[in-house]
Amino acid sequence: MNKIKMNVPLVEMDGDEMTRIIWKSIKEILLQPYIELKTEYYDLGLKKRDETEDQITIEAAEATKKYGVAVKCATITPNAQRMEEYKLKQMWKSPNATIRGILDGTVFRTPITVKGISPLVSTWKKPITIARHAYGDVYRGVEYRVEGPGVAELLFTGENGKMIRKPIFNFQGKGVVMAMHNIVLSIASFARACFNYALDLKQDLWFSTKDTISKTYDHQFKDIFQEIYEHEYKNRFEEANIEYFYTLIDDAVARVIRSEGGFIWACKNYDGDVMSDMVATAFGSLAMMTSVLVSPEGYYEFEAAHGTVTRHYYKYLKGEETSTNPMATLFAWTGALRKRGELDGLNDLTQFATALEKAALATIEAGIMTKDLAQISALPDKKVVNTEQFLLEIQKNLNKCLEQQ
Repeated sequence: MNKIKMNVPLVEMDGDEMTRIIWKSIKEILLQPYIELKTEYYDLGLKKRDETEDQITIEAAEATKKYGVAVKCATITPNAQRMEEYKLKQMWKSPNATIRGILDGTVFRTPITVKGISPLVSTWKKPITIARHAYGDVYRGVEYRVEGPGVAELLFTGENGKMIRKPIFNFQGKGVVMAMHNIVLSIASFARACFNYALDLKQDLWFSTKDTISKTYDHQFKDIFQEIYEHEYKNRFEEANIEYFYTLIDDAVARVIRSEGGFIWACKNYDGDVMSDMVATAFGSLAMMTSVLVSPEGYYEFEAAHGTVTRHYYKYLKGEETSTNPMATLFAWTGALRKRGELDGLNDLTQFATALEKAALATIEAGIMTKDLAQISALPDKKVVNTEQFLLEIQKNLNKCLEQQ
């Protein structure tokens, strides 16, 4: 069999811990035997980020601007424990936040649904896509630990030198303070990305903030969405027979739980971070959640929505067998390969990506799955396999799919 050729490389961002091991196995078992895989490789493992003082993360994001499509492995965002464990120079920021800050754009996360695994929320019949604004807010926040009495102020100095001060709090003792920001251009890009995605999928779009409390910050988001909808999308939504709906974040949560799904839920950065994990878990597993960052300029970064699966990695290091679900990481690769194929006019590459996804789903529906899925699957006959065995079973089904094409 002739391998599929690629014209333009993918930007490949390697990661950490168990997902790094899975990343390598996916390439060796399911990609390299079929594709002359062309990638520009960046090691975003925590050791390399520390070694390069996080410059490699910036370089990877800039490469994504150059080539248009990236695929990223899960990475560690260090905390105090990781600082000690890895002997880091400093507590580096989230690489996801750095990349999203450079590319801007919106993160769309949709659960992978499969026969035998029903949502924990009984009313949900269709997938719910979370649209997460991928710029600013707490992820670009500036924080300060207050060590004693004093006044915290918000200071803005205009280009003309005019200074605007607003008191935050008069501290009588120790505390903490944080400043965060967003920009109108990014919020508007987020809004348009959501409206366009809703039109593409022909699904209703919900948007939620807490503008009753945040009467300036959150209200700005609400106003921008409404203005863009009224001037640019209202007629198109009506023609497509879909709805744009705004409500408060707490009301949205209640409505989502009572809904049957089948819509896009747009959230600010932090809300989207939390709610995407909630939706993924309720649909079955965080390892069954696709994630793609779409920028206003047309850059795409595909990644798994979950973390680095630390607990399994420590077992792996001890030589113990692990049954780690690779589906989200696999679908990051298929998403990136499909988009590369679409952009470059390579039908065989897009067809391969689709065939690989079908093979993965067919494997689970045949009752062969990792331990996390076996615990929630309603299929009568299930066989729990380790990660490598699962990938090899997918390969068998992939070969069948390719033979039928």
